[in-house]
Amino acid sequence: MPLVRYPGGNFVSAYNWEDGIGPKDQRPTRLELAWRSKETNQFGIHEFMKWAKKVGTEPDMAVNLGTRGIDAARNLIEYCNFPKGTYWSDLRRQNGAEKPFNIKVWSLGNEMDGPWQIGHKTAYEYGRLADETAKAMRLIDPDIELIACGSSSHQINTFGTWEETLLDQAYDNVDYLSLHQYYDDSDHDLGEFLGKSVDFDHFITDVANICDAVKARRHSKKQINLSIDEWNVWYHSKAADEKQAPWQVAPHLLEDHYNFMDALLVGSLAITLMKHADRVKIGCLAQLVNVIAPIMTNTDGTPSVWYQSIFYPFMQASNFGRGTALSVKADVPTYQAKDYEVPYTDSVATYDDNGVLTIFVVNKSKEKVDFESTIQNFDVKGLKEATQFCGYDLMKTNEDQSMQVNSLDNVTVSDDKVSAELQPLSWDVIRINVNDEIIKYKKSGTEEIQYPTFYYLLHDYLVTL
Repeated sequence: MPLVRYPGGNFVSAYNWEDGIGPKDQRPTRLELAWRSKETNQFGIHEFMKWAKKVGTEPDMAVNLGTRGIDAARNLIEYCNFPKGTYWSDLRRQNGAEKPFNIKVWSLGNEMDGPWQIGHKTAYEYGRLADETAKAMRLIDPDIELIACGSSSHQINTFGTWEETLLDQAYDNVDYLSLHQYYDDSDHDLGEFLGKSVDFDHFITDVANICDAVKARRHSKKQINLSIDEWNVWYHSKAADEKQAPWQVAPHLLEDHYNFMDALLVGSLAITLMKHADRVKIGCLAQLVNVIAPIMTNTDGTPSVWYQSIFYPFMQASNFGRGTALSVKADVPTYQAKDYEVPYTDSVATYDDNGVLTIFVVNKSKEKVDFESTIQNFDVKGLKEATQFCGYDLMKTNEDQSMQVNSLDNVTVSDDKVSAELQPLSWDVIRINVNDEIIKYKKSGTEEIQYPTFYYLLHDYLVTL
């Protein structure tokens, strides 16, 4: 996990960051309004930075633009990033961090388009505040990267106008626009559920187009990239959450227990992110542990830590989906969902610095399919590894830890051809050793790269959903 957003989500919109610094026995307990709980502030900025170093991740620090604004944000970045000799930087040193944290990525609030948000604003109000906050923060550290809040879902009624209005105010001073999107099984239909990756794809494309429209209107040379800093499946825990008593410390909220069907959609959503790697530069699964998360913990019973079904596609996409995302040209049959034509497979290929080309595929069909691909502009050396995650009942969860990624044995690699038989309803990963020298050539004294292309074809299929 190269980046983790802190302190969140809805939580940040009423958060006083100063409550989480200094001696723990002097930190106040506050009413936390987003989730109607009690916040003890025993875990704050210093604890988070120590944790981030331990797990090898970088922070995306969110500032409160709900109940607070420019003043709290400029003080926070001075506390975190200024070396010494000022009130806030010296207070950081007094609290145990001699060197600045040098946090480079900052989020300007959270979901400010949402009426549920503490301090919800109109697009114009938020755009003005985000712009002025960004300017103040950059005066302290010109090298930071700033994320403005885009729409909190594709379905919210302000989608589109929100992005355009806020960017009209803040385009020159922000680097990313955030997108949030969760999916559920509201239709109780497998085809509709697995087809929601198509909506995700359209959401990303739509927002990128809006950013580019504002860019063109402003005659700007600057490109706004996208930060999808919340995405996941979320629906299992909502009924239980409504029964929770308010004002608990660390209440058990949003503890979805994911099934195998959820894992297939998470795999497709991860593939969609990689397909848009030219614009999506940040893609944070929400969340990490317990709360709509791939990892769960127990305070009683065994095991104390266990993997959810969605852990497996997320883990493999995170570990292997690195380097360069390749262009994909696909010839795949589709089925008709309510709103979209849905391909029976989602797939993408990536190439990393270790000379490994990785193909990710989700088979959404209830039947086996023959998968065939042609890899251009690479010298294919042979199969490195092939795995599949399949064979489980769609409603099965993983409390018993019986789920696992298994070997995909029927894979053939010959010259530039890769073929495999994919099991029904499966997440598949095929890794191939390649030599990329063939894609490089020299022309007019300068080295150019022909971008690799990855083709795939499904044939001999019989598919029903």
